[in-house]
Amino acid sequence: MIQTQCCVVGGGPAGLMLGCLLARSGVKVIVLEKHGDFFRDFRGDTIHPSTLELLYELGQLDAFRSQVPHQEYPSLKVVLDGHVFDGPDFTTLPTHCKFMAIAPQWDFLNFLAEYASKFETFQLMMNTEAKDLVFENGEIVGVKAIHDGEEYEIRADLVVAADGRGSRLRTQADLSVQEIGVPIDVLWYHLPKTMEDPQGHVLGRVGNGQMMVTIDRGDYFQCGTVIGKGKLNQIQADGLEAFREKVVQLAPFLEEATRSIKSWDQVKLLSVQINRLDEWARPGFLCIGDSAHAMSPAGGVGVNMAIQDAVATSNLLGEKLREGKVTLDDLHLVQLRREKPVKFIQKIQAFAHAKIFNPNEGFRAKGVGMWIFRWMIFFMANPVRRRMARMIGLGPLPEHIETAEYHS
Repeated sequence: MIQTQCCVVGGGPAGLMLGCLLARSGVKVIVLEKHGDFFRDFRGDTIHPSTLELLYELGQLDAFRSQVPHQEYPSLKVVLDGHVFDGPDFTTLPTHCKFMAIAPQWDFLNFLAEYASKFETFQLMMNTEAKDLVFENGEIVGVKAIHDGEEYEIRADLVVAADGRGSRLRTQADLSVQEIGVPIDVLWYHLPKTMEDPQGHVLGRVGNGQMMVTIDRGDYFQCGTVIGKGKLNQIQADGLEAFREKVVQLAPFLEEATRSIKSWDQVKLLSVQINRLDEWARPGFLCIGDSAHAMSPAGGVGVNMAIQDAVATSNLLGEKLREGKVTLDDLHLVQLRREKPVKFIQKIQAFAHAKIFNPNEGFRAKGVGMWIFRWMIFFMANPVRRRMARMIGLGPLPEHIETAEYHS
């Protein structure tokens, strides 16, 4: 049996950031990651100005910029039926980095893990899958995990589930999920970079009743085509050629690149969810990140919200964990702190999907209705560009690191 103060299940952005911050503040923490590396295709790649500000507060911003391959976007654009509009302007933000970074998530996670490893109370167990919660006298006191085929029992004062929107641990903890209907799914795929995007740093493209995003990854574009929920079979029945043609209709510069799609195996389905837990905690147990609230990919805010959860958890619980005095009331404080911004963003996302970017309504852009032109022009006015930059780049309640580095 292994004993620690905090066991974090899931080595994603929320889990690794929390493990890093807790270890920095002197808490004995073990992070469990079921895979042997962090390489997962089609994970969130946006690193928001608020996250970059946290790296600055940790003294790691220069190291990130020099060590992690990334692109820096001081502003983003939106293309509507071929017309380019200026989008969020991050240069107006009160942060040290006035841009959004796009970096492969596996590189960012490796960076966080390497930084966390400098703290002697941090332990990262790769190839380790948490299978079951351990209960004792009605409280959760640890997890049973499998590492290289061998079972371990890890006892902890607190178990944190950061194992994603399909969390098995939250199910075992009997935490109920409130689903918020969303009418979209996303098809993710790679296209080789045969030429630069002539329209610059584009956030999204809307037209011909369709919507897609293109993320410049240096030597290729990671693309996402938004479809109606449950419509994959219909799209596949129409054939790859029809799919490629629709991509070209929105992004003509990708015409040559689309020829690289030879099979539907190259196109992956992301089933979009928006949901949140009614309660985030049980005695000895807490959910954060996607385990507590799944976000739509709209605005790329999921990673940012997960990291904000981690910072708030460290701020509120770090000292109490170090002293072994965490109560259920303390755990409820995390939900109290983070639930309002989560609900706010989810409300905006649900409205946008239902009223503006709804594939069942042709994204309200078919024929370029005058009302959406007016809406876009208003949206891109300078004051609104600044507000959108703040909402996307910082979020409604940006967290800051309040704990000091612990020295025994």
